[in-house]
Amino acid sequence: MNSQVRTYFDEMYSSPTGVRDLYANYANWLRDVPAEQLESKRQEAELLFRRVGITFNVYGENAGTERLIPFDVIPRLLAAKEWDVLSKGAIQRVRALNMFLHDIYHDREIIKAGIVSENILTHSQYRPEMFDVDVPSGIYAHIAGIDIVRTDESQFYVLEDNLRTPSGVSYMLEDRKMMMRLFPELFRRYSIAPVEHYPQVLKNNLRAVAQSGVKDPTVVLLTPGAYNSAYFEHAFLAQQMGVELVEGQDLFVRGNAVYMRTTEGPKKVDVIYRRLDDEYIDPLAFNPDSMLGVPGLFSVYRNGGVTLANAVGTGVADDKSTYIRVPEMIKFYLGEAPILSNVPTYELSKKDDLAYVLDRLPELVVKEVQGSGGYGMLVGPTASKQEIIDFRDRILADPSNYIAQPTLALSTCPTLVEQGIAPRHVDLRPFVLSGETVTLVPGALCRVAMREGSLVVNSSQGGGTKDTWVLQETSPQEVVGIEATLKGEVAVC
Repeated sequence: MNSQVRTYFDEMYSSPTGVRDLYANYANWLRDVPAEQLESKRQEAELLFRRVGITFNVYGENAGTERLIPFDVIPRLLAAKEWDVLSKGAIQRVRALNMFLHDIYHDREIIKAGIVSENILTHSQYRPEMFDVDVPSGIYAHIAGIDIVRTDESQFYVLEDNLRTPSGVSYMLEDRKMMMRLFPELFRRYSIAPVEHYPQVLKNNLRAVAQSGVKDPTVVLLTPGAYNSAYFEHAFLAQQMGVELVEGQDLFVRGNAVYMRTTEGPKKVDVIYRRLDDEYIDPLAFNPDSMLGVPGLFSVYRNGGVTLANAVGTGVADDKSTYIRVPEMIKFYLGEAPILSNVPTYELSKKDDLAYVLDRLPELVVKEVQGSGGYGMLVGPTASKQEIIDFRDRILADPSNYIAQPTLALSTCPTLVEQGIAPRHVDLRPFVLSGETVTLVPGALCRVAMREGSLVVNSSQGGGTKDTWVLQETSPQEVVGIEATLKGEVAVC
């Protein structure tokens, strides 16, 4: 693993024979662990995850409807000072995005200032029905996932913002529980910041955005149902928060309120953490063919009778064409310099950018502005000549539907693969929660591209996950206390 010449930043190894200080303790442990033991632990994790049903439905696959997301038993480590920068940068970004969403649905000052084009008002994810609607505390994105990549020791970039229905936090939590079960001795070597309190922080923030005057808000999690790709996460989060998991048929509207059907009769609902997209939440307001939503829900929402998290219309803020403007939003709304930088991005709606990109397709990554999950994109350096030709035609048919970025040399972490331990590219998705405060727990979903050379980490494209350890200054004894508490709560026992 350490003999090859690298053109990327290896987070564990500083040279073919040198280990970075952050990983020194872990590397000493890893050196003494037989390869067969690591593989045995990996198989144990797979068995336990499968037993609990931690699966992901990949639409369009013929070989079965569900599969496990690969779990890597080698963690990713972040120093406290690195996490401090990432967390402050992510919080700053979400604060600005919430202000942007309020603005475009109210006074539209950012459009008047010429920073954002009026074209955003015709964007497919812009909801004119939300114009002049006041949402509790001005919060639109109660849960946001910010995708971050690293290119060298000190340089982190934001790759994209996820504000509609960001997923993956259940894997952050379950990966930690699994690591504590498989390798308890490691939690005595490091002082690792805990993440298990995420569900309670989420619940507290959701309760905080209930309608004024509600003293004991009822929160529910609205799921599209068991056939949704992230259904495991929906059920997991509802259970961890201690709230009801409901489908559209479990709710109904009466007057200016939403009620949940229970065995004891109707119960008023105050906050709905919804995990389905705008167009499906109410057939009377959006898609009339939707069987997943609640007829009349949007009317109650507009009139302040219920809170939806995330708010209707947030999708316009996680579009990749909006992403380009976020650094300017931070300066415009907060009067601050961005803490985290965007990846340099070309707008193909601009003539010069289009010409530049078409000349360099084999070198660049091209993405649909509304694409997600690794779909609708071209990774130039790994694409075939025919794929590049075909994608060029797609771009020329609708240039404004695409942006392009340089192919970043994403950092790598050691990963257990069939051939042994090898470097694989990673990204990071911390989850920012907005409610009483804007905060995030010290951990994140780390996604890893399991295929050699691949830069696509999405689970729908074969990516896996790792536990993310944010190292803190507390003593190992304090972490052992947390470990002992959690071992009794591990979902896969």
